[in-house]
Amino acid sequence: MKPLEIDVEKVSEIIEDFIRQKTTSAGFNRVVIGLSGGIDSSTVAYVAKRALGAENVFGINMPYRSSNPQSAEDAKLVAENLGISFKTIEITDMVDAYFKNYPDADMLRRGNFMARERMVVLYDQSSLLKALVLGCGNKTEILLGYCTLYGDTACAMIPLGDLYKTQVRALAKYLGVPERIILKTPTADLWPGQSDEDELGFTYENVDKLIYFMIEKRYTLEELKALGFTESFIYQVSDRVKKNRYKRCLPPIPKVNSMFLVNCAEG
Repeated sequence: MKPLEIDVEKVSEIIEDFIRQKTTSAGFNRVVIGLSGGIDSSTVAYVAKRALGAENVFGINMPYRSSNPQSAEDAKLVAENLGISFKTIEITDMVDAYFKNYPDADMLRRGNFMARERMVVLYDQSSLLKALVLGCGNKTEILLGYCTLYGDTACAMIPLGDLYKTQVRALAKYLGVPERIILKTPTADLWPGQSDEDELGFTYENVDKLIYFMIEKRYTLEELKALGFTESFIYQVSDRVKKNRYKRCLPPIPKVNSMFLVNCAEG
């Protein structure tokens, strides 16, 4: 198989089994998804429906006033195609109420706040619906730290977490995600004109190939350069992966009780 090529049928079966097992083992049979209209959340919705049935999957679209209306239309299209429950919950009033006190806040602050506000809504809805929250991140975003801590990273499980963005596209095509969603420019839709690849400074296709050989195959710097990657690009991506390691770990805890237990025993 070519690099990054996957057996989409087998991968879908693995992820379906994973969702079923993790959901039922936690005492649930329902899941809720932040359905943005993008390829990742759409793919999660399609595989979740196969795993649990349409009646147990809930899609929630959470637009801000500057969100592209096409995103909401695509989210609704996915829900209609799958026959899953769907609702829209606006986050505009919630976000604006906070930033009324911080009118000079930049787009990064605002974008992170929106991501976290959306997860607040999802967890409230999960309580209402008695459903687990499914995350929609992929391996590329997780490794690069292109995600908001306690925003889109807050969830019960991440079904696509071991798939690179280009692999998600292949899986989406197999599952029948609408082509217009697969082909559109990736965006978190946090502000008008926002694009993932513009923010990152490189395409998912290029970075996926680099990360695959860098991490999965453990190629050396010279081997990566021989594949055509520039040294500056290799170091840029490598540094980003290292610096964002903290986003991939649980909060660290200093060990103190074992020390006290030993001292008490000795005393």
